[in-house]
Amino acid sequence: MVLTKKLLKSYLLVVCLLALVFSANAQNKAYIANHKAIATVLSKSYGIPAAVILAVAAVESSGGKGPVAKVLNNHFGMEGKNNFVNKKGHTSRYKQYANVFASYIDFCNVISRKRFYRRLKNNEDSKAWVKAMSHAGYSEVPEEWENKVLGVLRTIHTNPIHSKPAKIHAYPALASVR
Repeated sequence: MVLTKKLLKSYLLVVCLLALVFSANAQNKAYIANHKAIATVLSKSYGIPAAVILAVAAVESSGGKGPVAKVLNNHFGMEGKNNFVNKKGHTSRYKQYANVFASYIDFCNVISRKRFYRRLKNNEDSKAWVKAMSHAGYSEVPEEWENKVLGVLRTIHTNPIHSKPAKIHAYPALASVR
């Protein structure tokens, strides 16, 4: 009886964890599908792989569902000034953007000023980009961050973002990017 209860608890735990993983994966796939056009345009303009832009954004914004992404339009965890004050009077250390696109453009601008950028520009080796960003201090927990981003990249490379042409005309403001 005790063994059966332990097995049942273990089974339920595994099922719950699998459901959580599949839910996060589905959330990231939807996020990637919704943002691939802007990532594609910025990739061509900055020489940063669209998959890297999307993977970092998906991780940093929790697939667009994180509070910083929702409230501040910050999809990359960029720190800076904002006008947000919550109900308790607390402010945030994260930068506020007028829209999601501004967040994406700022990310590319920041990355393009890093030392590793010249060496990797127009290089499609996503893993090299992630490792360089991690070593340059992009995250406060580099190893964990790197693993998360590489995991999203595996999902992206399994379902390539370039399988259908991005609808760039849907974003007229991007015509003059860079």
